[in-house]
Amino acid sequence: MEIEDRDIMLPVYSPADLDRDEGKAIEALKARSVEPIPDPDRWIEEEVQRSVLITTLDAVLNWSRKYSPWPMFFGLACCVFEMISAASLRFDMTRFGMDIMRPSPRQADLMIITGTLTWKMAPAVKMIYDQMAEPKWVIAMGSCAISGGPFADSYSVVPGINRIIPVDVYVPGCPPRPESLINGVVMLQQKILKDSIRRTKNG
Repeated sequence: MEIEDRDIMLPVYSPADLDRDEGKAIEALKARSVEPIPDPDRWIEEEVQRSVLITTLDAVLNWSRKYSPWPMFFGLACCVFEMISAASLRFDMTRFGMDIMRPSPRQADLMIITGTLTWKMAPAVKMIYDQMAEPKWVIAMGSCAISGGPFADSYSVVPGINRIIPVDVYVPGCPPRPESLINGVVMLQQKILKDSIRRTKNG
């Protein structure tokens, strides 16, 4: 059945009716728009917050330095046997990131002084310490390294390694056991975590 155009009755709107309907639509839109629409990309920010770790440069550097000290083998007397034991499989100092004893000061950032230091040996210790790259740390292991031990009154013995170079951690004993040295390493790691790149070791 064909329908002619003249048979279709289209509604007729006056300008006033159009203005009134448009006003109603606008008012309805205003009523629905009281609160702002949430950002559709907000999930991206939440995903970033869940996936990105915010920290400081000090924390990152100190964390990496804490678990990667490279000790230099510097045994002067009998305490060195306890240091060797601490690096053996039984005590396994590698657990703390101290993999191998370094033979060169240019490959090390931790000097472990063990045993009696004589005045004749002191210039060599100072020179080796100066050749180590910053940041660097020193552990004095045993009574002789700390204070000269039973030989402190001798004319040839240095009454404490801290007369020659700065010491970060003291491990007392005559000789201290390997567990004591490992405890000293843990104490040094705690000290490293408190360091800051904004100041030098002596500043």
